[in-house]
Amino acid sequence: MTLETPIEFLKGIGPERAKFIKNVLGFTTVEDFLTFYPLRYIDKSKVHKIGDLRTEPDAEIQFKGKITDIQEVAYGKGQKRLTAKFRDDSGTLDLVWFRYSKWMKEQIPLNQEIFVFGKINEFNGIFSMPHPEIEADEKKALSGTLLPIYPGSEKLSKRGLNNKFFQTVIADIVKNLPNLVSENLPGSLMKSLNLIGRIPALYHIHFPKDLVHFRHAENRVKFEEAFFFQLGYGLKKQHHKASVAGNPFPKIGENFNQFYNEFIPFELTNAQKRVLKEIRTDMKKPIQMNRLLQGDVGSGKTMVALLTMLIALDNGFQSCMMAPTEILAQQHFNSIQELLEKTNIKVRLLTGSTKTADRKVIHEELLSGELSILIGTHAVLEDIVQFKNLGLAIIDEQHRFGVAQRAKLWAKNKIAPHILVMTATPIPRTLAMSFYSDLDVSVIDELPVGRKAIITAHRREKDRLSIFRFAKEEIEKGRQIYFVYPLIEESETLDYKNLLENLEHIIEFYEGFNVTMLHGRMKPAEKEAAMQYFASGKAHIMVATTVIEVGVNVPNASVMIIESAERFGLSQLHQLRGRVGRGAEQSYCILVTSDKLSSDSRTRMKTMVETNDGFKISEVDMKLRGPGDILGTQQSGVVDFKKLDLVADGKIIKVAKSTVETLLKNDPHLEHPENFELRTYYAKQYKGKNKWGRIS
Repeated sequence: MTLETPIEFLKGIGPERAKFIKNVLGFTTVEDFLTFYPLRYIDKSKVHKIGDLRTEPDAEIQFKGKITDIQEVAYGKGQKRLTAKFRDDSGTLDLVWFRYSKWMKEQIPLNQEIFVFGKINEFNGIFSMPHPEIEADEKKALSGTLLPIYPGSEKLSKRGLNNKFFQTVIADIVKNLPNLVSENLPGSLMKSLNLIGRIPALYHIHFPKDLVHFRHAENRVKFEEAFFFQLGYGLKKQHHKASVAGNPFPKIGENFNQFYNEFIPFELTNAQKRVLKEIRTDMKKPIQMNRLLQGDVGSGKTMVALLTMLIALDNGFQSCMMAPTEILAQQHFNSIQELLEKTNIKVRLLTGSTKTADRKVIHEELLSGELSILIGTHAVLEDIVQFKNLGLAIIDEQHRFGVAQRAKLWAKNKIAPHILVMTATPIPRTLAMSFYSDLDVSVIDELPVGRKAIITAHRREKDRLSIFRFAKEEIEKGRQIYFVYPLIEESETLDYKNLLENLEHIIEFYEGFNVTMLHGRMKPAEKEAAMQYFASGKAHIMVATTVIEVGVNVPNASVMIIESAERFGLSQLHQLRGRVGRGAEQSYCILVTSDKLSSDSRTRMKTMVETNDGFKISEVDMKLRGPGDILGTQQSGVVDFKKLDLVADGKIIKVAKSTVETLLKNDPHLEHPENFELRTYYAKQYKGKNKWGRIS
């Protein structure tokens, strides 16, 4: 037997069962069974007394005693259950079977000393055990280990693939562990981290002698998953820095200095200065920069991006910024053009709706080098778009672009441009450590001076009139208001109707004030006109769908009212809230929900009310939705750890990351003799798999 042995050759399986198991569980080899870890464990080493039950309700426990009476009891419409009285010297317990056969009834031993095991239910002070396991053999009953409970389903059980089956098959496999696996971590590393060996870990993860052995085994298995995952990214990052050349940007020149000294509209925060310094250090080297810039909504990422583009310009290179939507690209263009209006630096916008004549001018100016900064959407990726010397590519919200799309942008220069990836969606720390380990990460973790924290409130349908009155008071103070309605992807028509109906109520209530509308079914020119109408201050109220989630920047807007807020995810709510609070005035976000909320919805509302910190919000979001949804990779099998939990195991991930960094610093190519097994195992098991979240 080897790890690659097909499962049909395992005792008790055969070709037919193997085919069924492959279809249901995807298992094809012995290794699949070995890494099929238990959900939980049951302890049959102890015998409890019925008289002590009051202190242990809802437990799975074992008793020793006798069944003294069995009877069928009718209930419901023609249904029967089987009940039995089980006694020990301390009390009586009801055993219950809701599904049973005549054969089973006849097999139940009366007035014999037996062991029963199961989960305890309590109703009106009477304890019962439904569908107990019955064992007459004391040796089998009093097992010396914790017994594993494996993930199961009715589909599996119907074919006899129940927990007993998995216990038996996996017990046969773990007996052969010394012949199946070898150690894959250096002895010095295991000693320094107090990790047990791989063989005892795999044994005790399935059949732990006790809780202490289980915890040591689980810690080793989790660390191993985190370690080799980090090693893949660490080697990739190391290879990138050693082999991907970049154009060095050694100088800070006239463009940067003039803008910084004369035209910058506000003092940079310390966080912005720190991030700029990190970027500057990267771009001085003849190695392609590959950096992720995280910053909460309104933290000033666009300013950092512009200053980085000015460094590229001072070194004779063009820059390109790519955004996932026309609205966001237009917003970046408007902001950057306005900031550069007193300079001679040329900026242009290229999107799907750019006119043919304008496209021709852009293409010519890019090739001649006359155009310094291009901002656009996917339109930038077209083959016809060629640069004279692209030195910097900035991607906003990179998770919305595929690897192949991003690679097209990198290929627009002979020497790969420096890469700055920006996201306004805070990434939980454990995800950043795990899935962006091949990037250098910068974080803008403070808001510009003078920004006031947005006050967030949760209100119900019945509060709508008071919400409308409050918003009216804000408008009368000279402020502007957003009303946002959810987008139901299955029915854009329904959304549109919903928006129009509510628009009528709003126009009626706010008579005398100007109202504009923005939704996904409008043409780009219509969207732009609506945005400009609101941004100019001519419109007091914008009624919109989530199309305004990113990109709309109106400092005078002070109230964000989100209707049916329970239909939004936390990340979306946080992004929408970030559309207000961009000026010096106090801003408000009002979450309006129905009275009936699910537990998750209540958690989301509570989180939004309690904190403005995007990173804290992202942690809660990950607990609610899971890491795959946060990364946008749920379908692609990226988060396929067998034991490691990205939500709960942050400490293990952190230790694994620092261990890998130290290891590669001391032995970049894993050539030291003590790393031989590690290198061999990685090459066989993981090489070629760690391409997830790849940036370049």
